[in-house]
Amino acid sequence: MEFVIFFLLTLFAEILGTIGGFGSSLFFVSFLQFLYDFQTVLALTGILHVFSNSAKLILFWKTIDWKLVLWLGVSSVVLAIGGAILTRYVEFEYAKILLGIFLIVFPIWMLARPKDQVKPTVANSIVGGGIAGFLAGFIGTGGAIRGLILAAFNLEKNFLVGTSAAIDFGVDLSRSIIYVDSGFLRPTYIAYIPMLIIGAFLGSYIGKVLLKKSVRRIFENHLSFVLLVGISLLVKEADVIAAIFV
Repeated sequence: MEFVIFFLLTLFAEILGTIGGFGSSLFFVSFLQFLYDFQTVLALTGILHVFSNSAKLILFWKTIDWKLVLWLGVSSVVLAIGGAILTRYVEFEYAKILLGIFLIVFPIWMLARPKDQVKPTVANSIVGGGIAGFLAGFIGTGGAIRGLILAAFNLEKNFLVGTSAAIDFGVDLSRSIIYVDSGFLRPTYIAYIPMLIIGAFLGSYIGKVLLKKSVRRIFENHLSFVLLVGISLLVKEADVIAAIFV
């Protein structure tokens, strides 16, 4: 039953991530942090995204803006490596608090001000890509920030998904190597990898099909769920937060 639940969560997160245009990690990390320790969540998320972005590169290869890949990709990969290395030295309670804050702030912003845009400049691309990369390496999800940067360039939805996947591939491959080298993927969870592969490819395909339909309301409803997850995560870490200010 655990395998079935894990697969369904993987598939669901991948579909929503493809629809949203910024990858599945926002939903995948939100779901899995209730079931597994944070090290395992980071490792499984990184591996899922390697396969997920491989699938998207195949499905959306013709809709990739390589100039934007360069602008955002270099800073994203460099700071993703830095964020992943930092997880070796920082207490995971602090990473989880940062994750909770992010899961609260991002949905509120998206739901309250859906038309807000970042100016489409090279500087914003580099800085935004770096922030997204660092968050991906340190708390497991940063694609939402990159999605906001890419949205500033008014990309057609297929170009948004394809370009984001191309950037994300380098980010997730580099951080996954560090997670595995750090021992975050215990032997028990190696058996989950086939489900990650199937969920990544199947979810990406279903998400691509759904992009042709009107799915904005579904997406907004699940952003509300992510907000609740963020609140619950901070409540779980309330004693750690209180200790910081005492």
